[in-house]
Amino acid sequence: MKAIIELKDIRRDFTVGSETVHALRGVSFSIEAGEFVTVMGTSGSGKSTLLNLLGCLDTPTAGEYMLDGVSVRRMGKNERAKLRNRKIGFVLQSYNLLPKTTSIENVELPLMYNSAVSSKEREKRAIEALEAVGLHDRLYHKSNQMSGGQQQRVAIARALVNDPVLILADEATGNLDTRTSFEILTLFQELYARGRTIVFVTHNPELSAYSSRTIVLKDGRVVSDTRNEHIASARTTLESIPKQED
Repeated sequence: MKAIIELKDIRRDFTVGSETVHALRGVSFSIEAGEFVTVMGTSGSGKSTLLNLLGCLDTPTAGEYMLDGVSVRRMGKNERAKLRNRKIGFVLQSYNLLPKTTSIENVELPLMYNSAVSSKEREKRAIEALEAVGLHDRLYHKSNQMSGGQQQRVAIARALVNDPVLILADEATGNLDTRTSFEILTLFQELYARGRTIVFVTHNPELSAYSSRTIVLKDGRVVSDTRNEHIASARTTLESIPKQED
């Protein structure tokens, strides 16, 4: 299988006043196409720093990061921005949708930076992405007219619209109630079943049962990296959670 992510001895230091903080201390792993990986760790473990590096929002102090065969470390900001836009779909805890704009307009955003895509093609792709996450009846709803779960589905559609090699989710169920969290987790499992590569960063250890592999960080190091032979079904869990009455 093709490696989408390759990290080799990644170190990231920050200078805080007169002190140097070692946020990542020699992290190495690779993620192949079609894996669904949860990255876990308590606050201060280095997972936020790792997320920023994986998302091409930051570069390592030392070590090598290859994203889909491309070396990121020596790239300038503009090169990284272009790579990020073409290769990565982000799903964040806070949805990051533009208020008072429709679902289609929100999903079209990543395509705005791609001059090769016409406005008609943009709209077509946005509609297809929204249909893929079950929002065919919410295309023209504005974000302030939707529930948290629907807004997160719009965010996932936006992450898919560029057909990225990697979906990078940061606490993507963190703001949702239990039932809605499992609706979103079910959707991630469906994307995984279709061959999508997903890295899901979370502090919730229960979620690791639903991915194919779990990497745990502590004090800037990988302390465990395990494959999940028996992936739990998010849909089965969802069906066991009672619906809340309005």
